[in-house]
Amino acid sequence: MDSLNPDHPPLVMTPAPPRVWKFWGTALWGLFIFFAMFVGQVGAIVLLVLLRGLPANLSSVEIVGHEPQALALSVIMGLPTTLAAVWLAIRIKKASFVDYLALYWPSWKQLLFGAVGLVLIVLAWEVASRSLGREATPGFMTDLLKSGRDKGAALMLLVAFSVAAPMSEEVLARGFLFRGWSASFLRVPGAIILSSLVWTIVHLQYDMYFLAEVFSIGLWFGYMRYRTGSLWLTIALHALNNMTAVVLTMWLGS
Repeated sequence: MDSLNPDHPPLVMTPAPPRVWKFWGTALWGLFIFFAMFVGQVGAIVLLVLLRGLPANLSSVEIVGHEPQALALSVIMGLPTTLAAVWLAIRIKKASFVDYLALYWPSWKQLLFGAVGLVLIVLAWEVASRSLGREATPGFMTDLLKSGRDKGAALMLLVAFSVAAPMSEEVLARGFLFRGWSASFLRVPGAIILSSLVWTIVHLQYDMYFLAEVFSIGLWFGYMRYRTGSLWLTIALHALNNMTAVVLTMWLGS
C-alpha cells in the first residue's frame, strides 16, 4: 500500500482558505462600494442638469437634487453601481456572488418571525415618540413624500425607497460588510454591531433620535441575517419597513 511506502507518502488534503475579505479588506472595499453608490446617485442628478441645459455647477445640482423625481432617480441609480462594485470585490476573491452575500430564499416561518420582530421594534419607537411629543417621521421626509405625491412622483419614490434603497443598503451592510467582518476577529456579534453602525451613518440626514431607531432596526436585521443565513430576508424586511412608512406618510399621514 502507498500509505506504508516511504517513497509514496499518503496525500494530505489541505482545506482551501475561505475566499473572504477579512476586516481591513472588507472595510476598504466597503468604502469603495459606498463611493460607487454615491457616484451613481450624484451622476443621475448631474445627467439631469446637463439634459436640462443648466450650468454644470454645484448650485444647479442642489436645485435639481431637491426635486422629488430627481431624488427618486438618484436613489434608483445608486443600485446598479453598488451591485457592480460588490461584484468586483467578490470576483477578485474568485468567490460565488450568491454564496458570499447569502442570496438564499428564507422560509415563510423565518419571514414571519423577522416581520413580527420588526413590527414590535417600530411600535416601541412609535410609542416612545408619542410619549415624548415627537413626530414619528422626520419632517423633511414627510415634506418630500407629500410633495412627490402632489407632483406625480409617488410611484418613483415608492420604487426608490421600497426597492432600490433596501437592496443597495442591505447588499452593502448585511451582505458584504457582515460577511467579511463576521469571518474576522470581530466574529458575528461584532459584525452585527459594526455593520449596523455603518448603516446608521448612511442616514446622517436624521437627528440623533431617529439615528438610534435606525441602529436598533439594523441590529435586528443583522441578527436575522445571522439566524437565517439569508440576505433576501433582510432585504424583504427593509423593503417592508420603508414601503409602510412611504405609503402611510404619502396617503394616510396627517
